[in-house]
Amino acid sequence: MLPTLRAELSLYPGPAEPDGAPTWTIRDPVRNRFFRLSWPAFEILSRWWAGTPAEIAKAVADETTLTPTEDEVLKVAEFLVNNQLTQPADSGDSQRLAAQAEAERHSWFHWLLHHYLFFRIPLVRPDRWLTWALPLVAWMGSGWFRKASIGALLLGLFLVGRQWDSFVTTLVDTLSLSGLVSYAVALSGVKLVHELAHAFTAKKHGCRVPSMGVAFLVLWPMLYTDVNESWTLPERRKRLQIGSAGIVAELTVAAWATLAWAFLPEGPFKEAAFILATLTWISSLAINLSPFMRFDGYFIAMDTLEMPNLHPRSFAMAKWWLREILFGLGRAPPEPAPASKRRALIVFAIAVWIYRLVLFLSIAAMVYHFFIKAVGVVLFAVEIWWFIAMPIWNEMRQWEKLKAPILAGSRLKWSLGALGVVILVALIPWQGSVSAPAMLKGAQSADLYLPFPARLETVNVRHGQSVKRGEVLMTFSTPDLELRKAVVLARMAGKTAELEAATLDIFLREKVGVVREDLLKVQAELTALDAEVDRLTVVAPMDGIVFDILPALKPGAWLSPRQKLGLVVGDAAPVAVAYVDEEGLARIRDGAAVTFTATAPESPSRSGQVRHIAPSPAKTLPDGALASIHGGGIPSRVSGQNIVPEGAFTAVRIELDGSAPLHEATGWVSIDGERSSLIGRFARSILAVLIREWGA
Repeated sequence: MLPTLRAELSLYPGPAEPDGAPTWTIRDPVRNRFFRLSWPAFEILSRWWAGTPAEIAKAVADETTLTPTEDEVLKVAEFLVNNQLTQPADSGDSQRLAAQAEAERHSWFHWLLHHYLFFRIPLVRPDRWLTWALPLVAWMGSGWFRKASIGALLLGLFLVGRQWDSFVTTLVDTLSLSGLVSYAVALSGVKLVHELAHAFTAKKHGCRVPSMGVAFLVLWPMLYTDVNESWTLPERRKRLQIGSAGIVAELTVAAWATLAWAFLPEGPFKEAAFILATLTWISSLAINLSPFMRFDGYFIAMDTLEMPNLHPRSFAMAKWWLREILFGLGRAPPEPAPASKRRALIVFAIAVWIYRLVLFLSIAAMVYHFFIKAVGVVLFAVEIWWFIAMPIWNEMRQWEKLKAPILAGSRLKWSLGALGVVILVALIPWQGSVSAPAMLKGAQSADLYLPFPARLETVNVRHGQSVKRGEVLMTFSTPDLELRKAVVLARMAGKTAELEAATLDIFLREKVGVVREDLLKVQAELTALDAEVDRLTVVAPMDGIVFDILPALKPGAWLSPRQKLGLVVGDAAPVAVAYVDEEGLARIRDGAAVTFTATAPESPSRSGQVRHIAPSPAKTLPDGALASIHGGGIPSRVSGQNIVPEGAFTAVRIELDGSAPLHEATGWVSIDGERSSLIGRFARSILAVLIREWGA
């Protein structure tokens, strides 16, 4: 005898299959779960009263165009039993249910891990309140309000475009601690609007909303709304409206906030409108629309494509494809589908895996850094195992179950050969150079100017001439300075004569001290005038080459201190400073050959040698153009007035051939170093992290 169905189950019409066949949805009100039935399964279930598989199959064949077999009836029964949709009829059923409950009961450690990674806390049962409040907010879903919101969006974007500089300035001003707090408060409010939009839309279409609350993904809080009853709606349009209601609500808030920002005066309300306008766009489009996690975008994609359980189905298809590529098992795909649909599912599954790999690695790194090290490393390991390693391990266990057909096939040899090549490439120390971002330092240079207006007397240099430090380039004079010097010399001569007379005349000796003091003042004045005269002699401040001599320099011409007389560029060897990471630093030595390649394609490459390696990593980055925040190759962040590298980067001084450029230039250096394999580099990176984090 077949098991009896539970009396509280209910059945709803479902959406049509792509081939037009109808479907139905079973609702389990006790667990609030829903199960999709195909047309054959529904016809079998409709004749469950017949009692036996043979009688049910015969009744379906007699009354419909379907011809199910007894095995198909038994598969439907197995589906019902496995999903606990039947009543226990005897002690065997009770024992089976007890065994299922025992299997679902995990150890305290497994429970703790699972609930650390994800758990929900229902906070309210809003169904009755939603029924009462729906008429009050129904106008927000009307056609005129949608049109008004679109108009507000277009007008707001137009006005923001006219005030773009002010908009960008406001963005910079909000990047502070108080600004981040404001963003957090705004995000909480917007997400509440988001969830209420889901709830009200579901209620509008007749669905019950049993709970709303907070879900925690790796302890990160997120609001949630239980709208599972939307699966009972056969109309795709209604399900899409429920799934997209949150995003539409957020974008509506953003549209009106953008318009409000353009009209509000400066103050807290304008800043609040700005935060709502910017944050809502990002949270809606960048996060909620993603189909790679179980956010709104995933459910929108399922309803749009009419493909329930999109993730499990695409994963199953991708695993089948992987097994066929590696082992050539020749098995049928997990579900019949055209080749184009299979390819789309496979590509989607791979994209989801890559997205989740990056996301979960980032979450694991955040967990490690936000907790104390002893706890952080354990939680990091849990993240890596649960989200990354365990799915891989489960797939390898499936391979073990397919051991016999895998070993019998010929594809295994090719797969092992390809794996061997990959391992060989990883083990061979083929990479001998170390690449690092570098700054080519500009040559030392000095502009030549007069200290004050003067008359040119002589020019002793020409454009392109090599000069030595201290060499006289030009001499100038000024009649005013010469006159003042002549007056001072005359005064000094008079004071000198007066001092000599005072020392010889007994009646004037009492004035000796006063006269000597006056003479010292005159001598100091003469020294100052001589220094001014010396400033009119322009000399080379360094060894180098003279460029940009002012044209038409002729003796007797008067020149202004604002006129540039020329430029002296030092002729020392050009120098580059590279910043090498921990892995590369262990492979380079003083004297190693270097090739510098500038970022600008028109600049030629330069050869050189390593001359000095700093004893410790740089704590700050003086060459800001190399920082990632400015588009450079060194991961970095701003700390106070300094730029701080994210990681251990050591400064390496390199002397290059040729002449130094007039200006600094960014680029990359390739330094000859010890050969290293990919495995060796990976091992050294892991060791460096352990040493840095644990002091091992």
